[in-house]
Amino acid sequence: MSKRDYPLARVYGLLESGPVALLATVRKGRANVMTLSWLTMMEFEPPLVGCVVGGDSASFEALKVTKACTLNIPTRELAKQVVGVGNCSGRSVDKFARFGLTAVPATEVEAPLIGECYASLECRVADTRMVNRYSFFVLEVLRAWVDTAVKNPQTLHHRGNGVFFAPGETFKLRSAMK
Repeated sequence: MSKRDYPLARVYGLLESGPVALLATVRKGRANVMTLSWLTMMEFEPPLVGCVVGGDSASFEALKVTKACTLNIPTRELAKQVVGVGNCSGRSVDKFARFGLTAVPATEVEAPLIGECYASLECRVADTRMVNRYSFFVLEVLRAWVDTAVKNPQTLHHRGNGVFFAPGETFKLRSAMK
């Protein structure tokens, strides 16, 4: 066996394969956006998404108070903006202006969609039982939007320590799942 001991602090990079998202909130009329890579599907209908939002962030405060957000799925073309958004605080920076992101009105929540993203999900907080202990929110997707002009989107996936990958070959296998 050629396996070696692996640092526990890097385990999430082995498991994390979902796309990086931009979580947008609005509080007291001010829109904010944060980079989010810790999210998981929890249920299909209605769609439920679990996500960890850093407890010391402006987005955490806004999400806890307003109980609404949008999850926006960027493609590889937005990689530099995604990293930039994740490396500054919405308390002191208008991230939409700094990174050239377009806030587009949503229909179900006050938080904006991000125009440059391939897909956007309008969400409300469905469960907060794990927020205080784990900063884990369960979101219900109320409405979903996708740019149909984008074929085979290369979404971003975070492996940790500044390493990302984008999907390559797309293939389909027969499945009995609906």
